[in-house]
Amino acid sequence: MSQNKITLAKDTIDNSDIDHLIEWLKTYPRLTKGEMTIRFEEEWSKWIGCKYSVFVNSGSSANLLMLYAAFELYQLRNKKVAVPALGWATDLSPIMQLGLEPILIDCNLENLAVDVKHLEEIFIQEKPSVLILVSVLGLSPHMKEIVDLCKLHNVILLEDNCESQGSKYNGVKLGNFGLMSSFSTYYGHTMSTIEGGMITTNDKAVYEILKQLRSHGWDRDLDQARQNELRSQWGIDDFSALYTFYVPGFNLRSTDLQAYLGLRQLQKVDSMIENRNKNFHLFKRYLSSLWFPEEVENSYTSSFCIPILAKNKSNKIKLAKRLFENQIECRPLICGSMGTQPFYIKKYGRKELPNAKIIDEQGLYIPNHHLLSGQEIEFMCSCISNEFSERIIA
Repeated sequence: MSQNKITLAKDTIDNSDIDHLIEWLKTYPRLTKGEMTIRFEEEWSKWIGCKYSVFVNSGSSANLLMLYAAFELYQLRNKKVAVPALGWATDLSPIMQLGLEPILIDCNLENLAVDVKHLEEIFIQEKPSVLILVSVLGLSPHMKEIVDLCKLHNVILLEDNCESQGSKYNGVKLGNFGLMSSFSTYYGHTMSTIEGGMITTNDKAVYEILKQLRSHGWDRDLDQARQNELRSQWGIDDFSALYTFYVPGFNLRSTDLQAYLGLRQLQKVDSMIENRNKNFHLFKRYLSSLWFPEEVENSYTSSFCIPILAKNKSNKIKLAKRLFENQIECRPLICGSMGTQPFYIKKYGRKELPNAKIIDEQGLYIPNHHLLSGQEIEFMCSCISNEFSERIIA
């Protein structure tokens, strides 16, 4: 029996971060979105390797803004959006909320990303306008094949990297392959601003529309040239521009307080990512005889958590009980399959895809965070290995 509970996450905001935050607060700075947010966005862009970043209040809001921006900015051939069956609720929810049509894509059982063969079939049959691509638990998808398919079939690629900050494909950080990419800085993710999210892009027009959509639809966050262009186009004087709205926006801003924390987190995120990667390979050494996710060639995994596949649903429940008894937190493997979630079934009916069904029935995940010790990893793996004496997936 483990003496201390092994939790899914450990806070990346440490005492030093809080002490520095207190000293900064003593200067009585502006706390709402301001100059600190701009600095954080600039430093994030440098770290990721992109031109533009937009800080918002969550990764889920980032997904919503990405999708809405694509449909606001482009004349797309239809309202169909391809989305992984294995993902998070707020990959699917914005599609439904915006009155678009979701097309579920099955996952593969190697790196848990979209099954490329099924994706190609959907591109040919359904001709969606957009693909939301999720890199599950920090594992890189087959980016070249997916990017090539998107180009061939004229599909806009949006990346959800909320679980994969720091993961790379061919030496390039995820977040640089799609028209836009989302990240989460929620507690327990790779780095934290308490709550928060980021959108990255290399397209200036996209960057400008994202800033407008983030804040009501006005032009205040745009550069002077773009402001002048819009005001001239619509005959708006400078005073009226204060309350003039050019697009139907939201209010999804974060704060300078969270941006301050984000700037400090960026100073140490590389070492936290390195620890997650080392842990991933230690888990692999212990668990590869059962089942373990495969890394795409020339990829680097900033591991979020460790996926486990049990033999069947009853074995999964049994394993989860054993882990909890040994003070090891675990969760279902994300949501299993979106096609079996109540909010999807109520609108579209039940949708079962073969690989997502396996994940749904047999999958869970266990902790991997930057402060996990080798002893804790060995203990978790022994609990799993004792439960399974043979290979889980052939």
